[in-house]
Amino acid sequence: MRHGETRYQARRSDIIYPKYQNSILPITKKGKEVIKKVAQEFKNKNIDLIYCSDFYRTRQTAKIIAKYLDLEIILDKRLRDTNFGVFSGKTGTEYQSFFSEKKERFFKRPLQGENWNDVRKRALEVLTEIEQKYNNKKILIISHADPVWLLTGYLKGLDDDELLEQRNPGGVWPDVGQYFEIL
Repeated sequence: MRHGETRYQARRSDIIYPKYQNSILPITKKGKEVIKKVAQEFKNKNIDLIYCSDFYRTRQTAKIIAKYLDLEIILDKRLRDTNFGVFSGKTGTEYQSFFSEKKERFFKRPLQGENWNDVRKRALEVLTEIEQKYNNKKILIISHADPVWLLTGYLKGLDDDELLEQRNPGGVWPDVGQYFEIL
């Protein structure tokens, strides 16, 4: 699941988040309402535990759901959003101009940042640990668009080209507050 809407999504801001991504970036009132509705949907899904990025917006999302479902939350920094490195606090246009094509984002790293393969690798470490530790349990993972997209694509067996084709709201690219159920 992707965290609830923040002011950046609400304003459709081209800024790639503040210089320090883990700054207090709360979800909006609308974001909270969406998460409460999603929590209601989860009531019949028998979720056992929540794993969550340690960023404020994901913790806030997890707390809303955990309250409705009376669940424990485990924070894991490996579920964090992409580290954009020197592009943090810059515009999406500036970041995108660093790449000659979108597929380069899988292997080309900005200075002090990471690429999509890095994000996928650390998110998959969490998934592997969850599978080993909580066999036959339903775990909700709350993270950010890139990690959720990359994990969902991995679990669906998509290669990088297919992932790029599915990087849209109708594919496996999560909108704020959206979740994918993978059995």
